[in-house]
Amino acid sequence: MSARLDGEDQPGERAGADRHLAGCAECRIWLDRATALNRLARTSVVPPPMAVDEDLLAAAPGPGRARLAGTLRIALGVVGVAQFLLGAAQIAGIGDTGHPHGLDVVLGGGPNHLWHESAAWNVALGAGFTWIAIRRTRPVGLVPTLTAFVAVLTLLSTNDAIAGRVDLGRILSHGLILAGYLLILGLSRPTFESDGPPTWQERRSGSAWRATFEEDEVPAPPRLRLVRSRPRTAQARSHRRAA
Repeated sequence: MSARLDGEDQPGERAGADRHLAGCAECRIWLDRATALNRLARTSVVPPPMAVDEDLLAAAPGPGRARLAGTLRIALGVVGVAQFLLGAAQIAGIGDTGHPHGLDVVLGGGPNHLWHESAAWNVALGAGFTWIAIRRTRPVGLVPTLTAFVAVLTLLSTNDAIAGRVDLGRILSHGLILAGYLLILGLSRPTFESDGPPTWQERRSGSAWRATFEEDEVPAPPRLRLVRSRPRTAQARSHRRAA
């Protein structure tokens, strides 16, 4: 019957279908309804295509936005490598002035130890910038930490520059941190959030721990049991006395 509605039935099948329809009222009702629906679908007026709003096109992410995000990530990767090399150079003793920002001893640490702390920070920041550059997720979790670090570093560097306790080259080396911070601020905007599925690296980087909660078991209904009747104590005593 469905093939008959589509005009694809075979001539040899029509007689058998007609005999079945003659004895089946439900199939006749179904065929009448399907025929009416098929006729309605074929004769209905096709509505004109819906116009696309200009505001919708403006809000849709375009290829330029993806290119901008890629450019920012490439720039962040370059800054990260430069920052990492700066920290490695400090660890190797290249450009060691022996008195970072003019502090000789702070909380029991000599100038060499302060220099090593600064080198460790530069290496860590460089590695972090590079890691963020190769990922597709937004680095929103690092924004508060980097904001506090850049703010304090800017205040201390400005104070040391005014007091003459640091040279210009040392202050300019902090420009890599500021550039990386600004790039991370740009990448953390929701505009550059990836719309595609996560890569296999992102799926593997997720935590392996998963919380599983067992469903509460429905308590089984109490079962009835037969208890043999026993004579009461008073009746048992009276029977014994009578005996």
